[in-house]
Amino acid sequence: MKDFQKDFLEFVIANNILRFGEFTLKSGRVSPYFFNAGLFNTGSKLAFLANCYAAAIADLETDYDVLFGPAYKGIPLAATTALALATQHGIDKPYCFNRKEAKAHGEGGSIVGAALQGRVLIIDDVITAGTAVREAVEIIQGAGAELASIAVAMDRQEKGTGSSSAIQEIEQAYGIEVAHIISLQDIIDFLQAADDSALSLHLPAVEKYREQFGV
Repeated sequence: MKDFQKDFLEFVIANNILRFGEFTLKSGRVSPYFFNAGLFNTGSKLAFLANCYAAAIADLETDYDVLFGPAYKGIPLAATTALALATQHGIDKPYCFNRKEAKAHGEGGSIVGAALQGRVLIIDDVITAGTAVREAVEIIQGAGAELASIAVAMDRQEKGTGSSSAIQEIEQAYGIEVAHIISLQDIIDFLQAADDSALSLHLPAVEKYREQFGV
């Protein structure tokens, strides 16, 4: 586990962004943990998140020309990650995002910011069913650009309707690598190494969930 991943896990647990217990998901599964990216809801928390996205992206071997944040969640993520890449890693990339409805006046169109062209890296919070990603790819391809990669905060490494996870299906469908800040395996590794006995108590349930639903 890299330092930024350990720092991220410590941060999300301390701020109740990652919680342990029993949580019923949309799928009906009862998960022993819940990650709520919507709780990165202050300036300092968003800055921390952006720095972690930037660290994960800086590790990518994939070349990209522009960051794209799908409306609405991806908009602040793309903007702050572009800032973090520039200030923390000396990587100055343009970014853009889409409007849900095309603007008919002023500059018009549905893309705001830099031109959506070349190789595009999507910034999103999580990938569940993959529907939002496919919609974003349609926008990218519609502009004549190419999907280079996707960066997400967490990879649940969890089976969808088949034997693959939503992220694995996306990687196979588009021939890309999806970057993540943390994965379910990182959570397990963190709990295994935890000095806090209250945290360690959750390890058996998380491991059992991974064994049952993991990929």
